[in-house]
Amino acid sequence: MLRRVFTGIAVGFVLTAVCLVLPPRMPATMATGEARKIAPDFALTDSKGAVVTLSHYRGKVVLLDFWATWCHGCKTEIPWFMEFNDKYRAKGLAVIGVAMDGEGWKVVKPFVEEKKMNYAVVAGNDDVAKQYGVEAMPVTLLIDREGKIAASHAGVVDKDAWESKIRTLLKEGGENGVK
Repeated sequence: MLRRVFTGIAVGFVLTAVCLVLPPRMPATMATGEARKIAPDFALTDSKGAVVTLSHYRGKVVLLDFWATWCHGCKTEIPWFMEFNDKYRAKGLAVIGVAMDGEGWKVVKPFVEEKKMNYAVVAGNDDVAKQYGVEAMPVTLLIDREGKIAASHAGVVDKDAWESKIRTLLKEGGENGVK
């Protein structure tokens, strides 16, 4: 039991160090057409215990953000994602934050309330992190209206470039797209 606690603490320190040293990278190009792969579905719970599935968001452009309360890069991005949610929700954007804190809702819920996060937040786990290849945070993905991964980025995103990608995806199909 004590060994697991120490292992958890060690993993937390390593992930914190990685989060602090990861520089913002130039945004990857967006995949198109057949190059896009289906995003793995998940069933994760929100702070009220409700189950949230990715498949429920089919037909919307989804910004999927893997983050943690201790990650400085994540704290930089969250206000941007709140802004995107306000600006593009009516046009078909859904933002989902996957909190990867080992302590779960005990630390995540107060953080979400303090920051007044305006989008869905769910508690992540090792299985979903593995499905999405999350090894450090933040990791952000854009999923198109068909449920396919259009873009993925490890590290802090370039806000303007990411917003441009969102606008491009919103224009792809759907009557609520950006005009």
